[in-house]
Amino acid sequence: MEQQSCIRDFAHYTILSVLGTLGVSCYILADTFFVSKGLGTNGLTALNLAIPVYNFIHGTGLMLGMGGATRFSVCKSQKRTEEVNQVYTNTLYLAMIFSAAFVLIGLFFSRQLAILLGADESVLEITNTYLRWLLLFTPAFMLNDVLLCFVRNDGSPQLPMIAQLVGSFANILLDYIFIFPMGMGIFGAILATGLSPIISIVMMLPHWVKKKNTFHFVKTKIRKHIVKQNISLGFPSLVAQLSSGITMITFNAIILKLAGNTGVAAYGVIANISLVIVAVYTGIAQGIQPLVSTFYGVHNNRAAKVVLKYALATMLAISITIYLLIFVFAEPITSIFNSENNMELQQISATGLKLYFISIPFVGYNIILATFFTSIEKALPAHILSILRGLVLIIPMAFFLSAIWKMTGVWLTYPITEFLIALLGFVIYRHKKQNENDKL
Repeated sequence: MEQQSCIRDFAHYTILSVLGTLGVSCYILADTFFVSKGLGTNGLTALNLAIPVYNFIHGTGLMLGMGGATRFSVCKSQKRTEEVNQVYTNTLYLAMIFSAAFVLIGLFFSRQLAILLGADESVLEITNTYLRWLLLFTPAFMLNDVLLCFVRNDGSPQLPMIAQLVGSFANILLDYIFIFPMGMGIFGAILATGLSPIISIVMMLPHWVKKKNTFHFVKTKIRKHIVKQNISLGFPSLVAQLSSGITMITFNAIILKLAGNTGVAAYGVIANISLVIVAVYTGIAQGIQPLVSTFYGVHNNRAAKVVLKYALATMLAISITIYLLIFVFAEPITSIFNSENNMELQQISATGLKLYFISIPFVGYNIILATFFTSIEKALPAHILSILRGLVLIIPMAFFLSAIWKMTGVWLTYPITEFLIALLGFVIYRHKKQNENDKL
């Protein structure tokens, strides 16, 4: 492909994907804003305790969607129509199985889960309400994630972007209506969030009505090799979301001991802003995935590497801009979520913003590189990077640094961890290039 055409396709897919993932991140950010205004510090604390569960749900949906869509793109570029349909159908089977598990937890164990996540008597009931309904809406979240990925990979990146944005704006509008005029409290917040993916799914129906789709649901058994490929290729997407959830659970436990509920509320502000920033990098990664997978399928490795370079350059420019804005406007950003004018909340949040978000260029690099590896069906290095950053390194680092520097150590855990993983990712990438004679 000519360079000009490659740049055009990169910009087209990436911009639309970023807009879409930003829309998804607004699910929780809108809740944070309206809950902070309507329910104060306790509401913000409850929401922050529940958010890791959303990360688990969304991560599982992305694992299935990204894994299935990656394999779909490769098979489609190689004209393997029968396997395309089998991949799509088996992905839906997996989504139903995982959804059922989450729904059962919501029906029978939401209260126990709220206690396990750290909810005390002052916030237990509202945390339990949010968690129960969040889990019951799991089928909508997962089906939305799967369809967004498949439609984007089916040559229609505009439609998923529109669907995500419409769902997000509906969430914001419904948040206001349910929490304030209707006085539904925390239930109103989660009801608005749960309806958003349903609206998004409805918005994607034209892809089928106009018969633009090249994938179809077919009568087939669950095929072990497809299930294995889907989970393997999508696993880094799951771990990327799990890392956010596990980080929040770990940080909440540490911060509760260091600064109480106010500290957790302050971290809630930072964590929710982080969701939006990570959504930008996830959008870039998801935007390049169809292109990289297609180039890989037709053995055009040079074009795949060019797309990766564009993605990393874009990520770096965005990271510098975002951090400068956060550093300069830390106080005003915090005050947006501080409806009670709590000075302790303001001070902890503003300091945390400046330290925590030193991490953003390393986070972006790690997300994009892991997605690149999975897009060319090289799952192992993506697994290594994802597991290290999400599970193995960050937890002991959090306890170690917080023991030395208290809250400052908590805020520095994320940037130090992501920096170390970025260094490892760079070494792995260079090593694979040399070993395979520049063939990725």
